[in-house]
Amino acid sequence: MNDRYDAGYGGDQYELVGYDEYGQPVYRQVPPQQAPQQPYPQQAPQQPYDTYDPYAQAQPQAPQQGYGYDPYATGGRQPAPAYDPYGTAQQPPTPSYDPYGTGASQSGGYDPYGQAQAQAQGAATGRQPRVAEQTAHIPQQPGPADAEQSPASAPPERDYRTEQFAFVEDPDGDAEDVIDWLNFTENRTERREEAKRRARSRLIALVVVLALVAVGGVGYLWAAGKLPGLSDQDTKTGGTTAAGAQNRDVIVVHLHNTKKGGTSTALLVDNTTTKQGTTVLLPNSLAVTDDDGTTTTLAKSVADDGSSGTRDALDTVLGTEIQGTWRLDTPYLQNLVDLVGNIEVDTDTDVPDPGAGKKGASPLVHRGENQTLSGKTAVAYATYRAAGETQNAQLQRFGQVMQGVLRKLSSDPTAATTTVQTLAQILDPSLTDNDLGTFLAKLADLAKGGDYKTTLLPVQADGTLSAQTGAGVVRDVLGGTAKSPSKDAAVRVSVQNASGVKDNAQKARVVLLNGGFTFLDGGTASAAAASEVVYTDPADKENATEVAKTLGLSTGSVTKGKVTSSADVLVVLGQDYRPSSSR
Repeated sequence: MNDRYDAGYGGDQYELVGYDEYGQPVYRQVPPQQAPQQPYPQQAPQQPYDTYDPYAQAQPQAPQQGYGYDPYATGGRQPAPAYDPYGTAQQPPTPSYDPYGTGASQSGGYDPYGQAQAQAQGAATGRQPRVAEQTAHIPQQPGPADAEQSPASAPPERDYRTEQFAFVEDPDGDAEDVIDWLNFTENRTERREEAKRRARSRLIALVVVLALVAVGGVGYLWAAGKLPGLSDQDTKTGGTTAAGAQNRDVIVVHLHNTKKGGTSTALLVDNTTTKQGTTVLLPNSLAVTDDDGTTTTLAKSVADDGSSGTRDALDTVLGTEIQGTWRLDTPYLQNLVDLVGNIEVDTDTDVPDPGAGKKGASPLVHRGENQTLSGKTAVAYATYRAAGETQNAQLQRFGQVMQGVLRKLSSDPTAATTTVQTLAQILDPSLTDNDLGTFLAKLADLAKGGDYKTTLLPVQADGTLSAQTGAGVVRDVLGGTAKSPSKDAAVRVSVQNASGVKDNAQKARVVLLNGGFTFLDGGTASAAAASEVVYTDPADKENATEVAKTLGLSTGSVTKGKVTSSADVLVVLGQDYRPSSSR
């Protein structure tokens, strides 16, 4: 392998002589070779070589003598005159280029490292001298940075020896301890960071849970109308907290039994806030107040005052706002059930067929669950009241029929309006066909989705509403405030005319109102010869005596007996009653 390298600088060549202990190549200069003419007959013995020093630079060679070339000659032989084709041997030596200014080179060749002088000294002593280490020119590497400076002014190079770096290879006995300590420190730091992350995650989870609880609580209070600042406080006498945050649409429906007489009343409520529909059944014994301040029953108000007067009376008692009145006679109820395609009701009793000519005939409506009712059977069931039953039982059946109709009615406002128009009813001016159809369609949608219920308004024996009733149905369902006529305001007197003279009841009404009593129309009774003033509660005996005196009746007519639930005192005007004797 050719390890020579031509640097191209002054024609010098270098050859690889080995590698140092760091793996770096070591070069030496190869002097130019001349073609040999004749070998010398004798050759001086060579001086022994010095031990090879891998760190030493290649030693310069003495000028060649003769035609032979001995790269290892040390100057011990006599050189033969070299061939001089140009006759320059007699000329004085030309000073050569000395970049470091040492003056050691006297030959005409370029000797940048002073090798000629060092070789001359070696010839005189018989030994090849050690040359100070020089930075050899390594191919493809820049020369020394201080090449243009004088060697005397160049800073001395530090002499690094191998033993100075021995600690790198020495085993350290404490290495495992250091590694263990570093692992311990790293693990402890990681545990601290992990603990911080867990604490941060728990804190975030706690904040989220508290926020959800707060939002849920506020939503519940808002839906219940108990959120401070959003609930309306009624400052009137006897007022309670109203659920003002909820919006409701309310209409009243009166079912008129055209065959047997009598009415049944219910409120249809659409709570647009809670998306809940309700039918509130109103007993006929509910005490209401007429426009003139007279206390009467709901049934009497429907018969005498009509739809407008009854609606205003209910608004006063229940503290609500009714948007319209729907009068539903039994023939129209039958047609309505037939239009929606029959209904399914869980009946609670057998309803006999009124057209059956003999006893023991099959009932018109059978008791049981999911009984299919047509228009005729639905009317019979809604108006049926067995012997000994209260009016509330019949009212419950009417509520079942109404909810069954809503479940079968279309939820589309247009279709529901068409159904209402098909009935061909003459509606109250407060409610048009379109308004009623749209309202019923909303309730039908709630009934089909299971968000509809039927409830009975509890009424006390005297027709008034208790505080519990006001806090329950009236406030929660209707969003109003119960304001029944006060018992302490005036003594309620129910008057039945048994005198046979129609005007006597009206004349007694005027006398009682002027005397500070509340008049209740008890209707007409069978003829009676003597007048009676009846009380039930012993505490009302004094009031009964005062009523007798006011009407001009003797105190002997006062007696204890049964009085209607809505009145404190019952007066039966007999044939002995003389309006002129009234004071």
